[in-house]
Amino acid sequence: MSYADNQGIRIHYRVEGEGPPLVLQHGFTQCIDDWYEAGYVDALKRDYRLILVDARGHGHSDKPHDPNSYGLDKWVADVTSVADAMGVAKAHFWGYSMGGWIGFGMAKYAPDRVDRLVIGGSHPYARDQSPARQFLRAHLGDSNDEFISALENRSGACSSAARKARLGAVDREAFLALSQDRPELSNTLAGMRMPTCLYAGDADPLCPQAKAASQLIPGAVFFSLPGLTHPEAFHSLDVVLSRVVEFLGGAQAAGS
Repeated sequence: MSYADNQGIRIHYRVEGEGPPLVLQHGFTQCIDDWYEAGYVDALKRDYRLILVDARGHGHSDKPHDPNSYGLDKWVADVTSVADAMGVAKAHFWGYSMGGWIGFGMAKYAPDRVDRLVIGGSHPYARDQSPARQFLRAHLGDSNDEFISALENRSGACSSAARKARLGAVDREAFLALSQDRPELSNTLAGMRMPTCLYAGDADPLCPQAKAASQLIPGAVFFSLPGLTHPEAFHSLDVVLSRVVEFLGGAQAAGS
């Protein structure tokens, strides 16, 4: 396994393929394996050097239980630490859900490290995470099966048996620590100069805010996915991939 060190926190990452570097950053409760399972890695590795990052608190990265370990600047520094370990000065970034929020953090804290930015199922506005904290506190003592069942009742059925197995192995104390209220980042939007693409399922409650944010980013592209919920928009690779690849390809056509 490959790890980068960010001030004593080990961040696990994996590299696949050849071509322009593209960071893939997963959502809350996910890990690197979800990108593989949904088909993204096989579809992209022929044309991109994929840099898949396990966010702190997830997968094989370290999982501190201190809420102060999960500031947005730290999430961003995890990504740049991985890029530094690989000798990559600048890369495309594609994040979904929590990974998309980290993408907005990249635009705020490390804009010079981003070539093209793709943000799915996320927005840059302040967000109260107390419902997630309440849920996690209520289920810290559950068995794995009870926890997974409660999570499915809250967020929808797991996409696979492998996904259920991964959820059974998560560190719930770390999840509770990282479920901090998200700060307002909208003042970053007007100054974003990297080409940016936002998208969301139109059945995702976050969709209107993602669209509104796109209208404040100079030259940003936005598309919605008809009838798709938040989880479905991640797993519907067939309707997402062509739009995003077309957007990323614009950088190659321009000589990046």
